[in-house]
Amino acid sequence: MKCRWLHALAFVAASVVLSVSEAAAQQGACTISVTSVAFGSYDVFNASALDSSGTVTFNCNNQANHISISLGKGTSSTFAPRTMTKGSEALGYNLFLDAARTTIWGDGTSGTSVYTRNNPPNSINLSVPIYGRVTAAQDVSAGSYSDTVLATINF
Repeated sequence: MKCRWLHALAFVAASVVLSVSEAAAQQGACTISVTSVAFGSYDVFNASALDSSGTVTFNCNNQANHISISLGKGTSSTFAPRTMTKGSEALGYNLFLDAARTTIWGDGTSGTSVYTRNNPPNSINLSVPIYGRVTAAQDVSAGSYSDTVLATINF
């Protein structure tokens, strides 16, 4: 059975929770929540990238045998890079599956990968880290930049 739950991952510490219908809950069911990736202050003169992390937490019943979690592009038209915006200005960043920040967490297209888990434990919260990076030496003005990325669980 393929069902989708969507949650918003926002860089301004906001999230959106959608509920599943009762019929779907009686079959395979999973819940998903996210902890935002908050980068804090970005220094345009720093030669090093700015790293941060967040978390995707999911919980499935025993009817969910194979799950995958994908992350959308946000407001960007591409995964490489995603962009946070402030008005018409953009600040490039990305989200990764690995601490080395080499595997872009996306939807499985355009060279990205999804998180997968076969037979997750029944009714136990499992947490998966999201590794974020803003690349160095981007010439942007001061202010708050944000993006909203949808996390989708398929089961």
